[in-house]
Amino acid sequence: MPSVANLVLASLLAFQGANAAVSVDKFVKRQKAIALQGVLDNIGPDGVKVRGAGRGLVIASPSKSNPDYFFTWTRDAALTFQTLIDDFLFGNKGLQPHIEDYIYSQAVLQTVSSPSGTLLPHGLGLGEPKYGANGTRYNGNWGRPQRDGPALRAVALIKYSNHLISKGERGRVKTEIWPIIANDLSYVGQYWNASGFDLWEEVYGSSFFTTQIQYRSLVEGATLAKALGLPCKACGQASNVLCLLQSYWNGKFFTANFIAGDFRGGVDANTVLGPISSFDPKAPCDSPTLQPCHPRVLANFKVFVDTFRHTALYPINEGILSNTGIALGRYPEDTYFGGNPWYLITLGSAELLYDAVHQWTRSGEITIDATSLGFFRDIYPLASVGTLRSRHPAYQAITARVRNYADSFVAVAQKYTPENGMLAEQFLKAAPFTPISAANLTWSFASFVSMAHRRDGRLPASWVPTRGRDKPQVPAVCKAGSVVGTYAPALAAGAPNVTIPCISTVRFALNASTYYGENLYLTGDSVTLGNGNLDRAYPLLSSNYTSERPLWWADVPVEQPGGSGATVLTYKYARRQDCGQGWIVEKEARTVEVPACRVDGGEAVVAEVDDEFIGDGGTPGGC
Repeated sequence: MPSVANLVLASLLAFQGANAAVSVDKFVKRQKAIALQGVLDNIGPDGVKVRGAGRGLVIASPSKSNPDYFFTWTRDAALTFQTLIDDFLFGNKGLQPHIEDYIYSQAVLQTVSSPSGTLLPHGLGLGEPKYGANGTRYNGNWGRPQRDGPALRAVALIKYSNHLISKGERGRVKTEIWPIIANDLSYVGQYWNASGFDLWEEVYGSSFFTTQIQYRSLVEGATLAKALGLPCKACGQASNVLCLLQSYWNGKFFTANFIAGDFRGGVDANTVLGPISSFDPKAPCDSPTLQPCHPRVLANFKVFVDTFRHTALYPINEGILSNTGIALGRYPEDTYFGGNPWYLITLGSAELLYDAVHQWTRSGEITIDATSLGFFRDIYPLASVGTLRSRHPAYQAITARVRNYADSFVAVAQKYTPENGMLAEQFLKAAPFTPISAANLTWSFASFVSMAHRRDGRLPASWVPTRGRDKPQVPAVCKAGSVVGTYAPALAAGAPNVTIPCISTVRFALNASTYYGENLYLTGDSVTLGNGNLDRAYPLLSSNYTSERPLWWADVPVEQPGGSGATVLTYKYARRQDCGQGWIVEKEARTVEVPACRVDGGEAVVAEVDDEFIGDGGTPGGC
């Protein structure tokens, strides 16, 4: 029997939770409208804060300096439109024109040639993370490729396609939207097991978030393809992706990324944002899809949150109880803008808890095992291993307290949200705790709307098969499979009719010591290298740069005239200085013989160079 002290404490917590909920209710109701408008203000062509943005393009933030986020990211746009499509399905019919514009914009973006590559013939360009605000190629050095964008976009468009099919528009989905989705699914099926940059665009390897959303895209893609009477060869890789997803568990939490080196401990918000992006209210808690209520997801959540309870890391969280929400950042080693809490992560943590409560409520039970026991004891100290049915007092106490726990994360966001409701990317982890980094961040606004949906009991459609051969099953042995994809411009949706370029891939390696903020480029006499125009020069990557070997490199797909033989490519290296200081370009040109191009755009490296930069080094501008 619980002691009198425990019963008194439970009553006090319930009273405090009820009072806090009233305050959060008012905040959520007011802030949701502000957040939704904040999203729309950042979408072209009519967004009032992003004048000049292209039709249907989601601009990450109106901020154009410190940091410059006036671009459209495939990932951010897809996450934003998943939320907008949900809001549309929940009754906000005024959003449909924005969704239609998004379809058009993505059909066009798929065909934009970028430093990641082209759409044809191998889909490499789909891994390009961001574009100019008007949909043009971004030519700067960046973490590319990123493998989550195509999967997230496919999930968003599948959600809307299912709605159109329910309204009798199956033919339109098949001819107009499916070609966009098919390109993205082909990319996932071909490159799911290839390295790429993570959710935060910083580390190169395999990422939990990316793997989880890739699995969902293939499962939903197979279901939609079947409804349309079409094949989806890529979707056959789903079981292999699911197997990889399980391998991120290290016995205590999900290691966020498989990367070379040991400079991170693996605790990362991407393992919290992944389950909410794959939430299915009807999925069982033991599903290998790793739903919010899964024991490992709950254990991982506790490890992630507890990491930021250390006040030496986050002074903002000083004195807050272990069963109360706190301000949360990306990962403990973060240094970007000082490594502060993010609104979207704090709100996403609340959403994960609301999701778990919905799943328990639907199933009518909570199962506590040794893995999840620590999470539950923080919430309900009397928790023990076993299964609680819905009529059990402990079940009712736990669901109520977890919802209050979720509300307490929302209350943190409320505390640090300015009176006008504008949500930046971050807020300071130490006094004065004010917003910092990009202002009016679209992803922050969208995360608030998504969290409010779940808090209000507005749930997405189910996507996890529950019976037969389609039910998720983890293979006994993980396989590193891949299916070569088929790609084509989505002409019916507005894409231009691009053709297969004639390409030879050349690997450039350059030893050049640089300072943070300085970048290196290739300029030369080809379209790929900008034909001498430095603004169109090809960016080199610093992903393999070390103090022992300051390596900049790139596998450059050099476009050549079709039918030509071997050619000589003339090129120079160029340093781009920070703070607007301009370029330092090598004086003498170099040459490399490039074998005859292949009309199928083969990816194999056919020539390599290993160079040292000749000329002066750069000097930091001090801006």
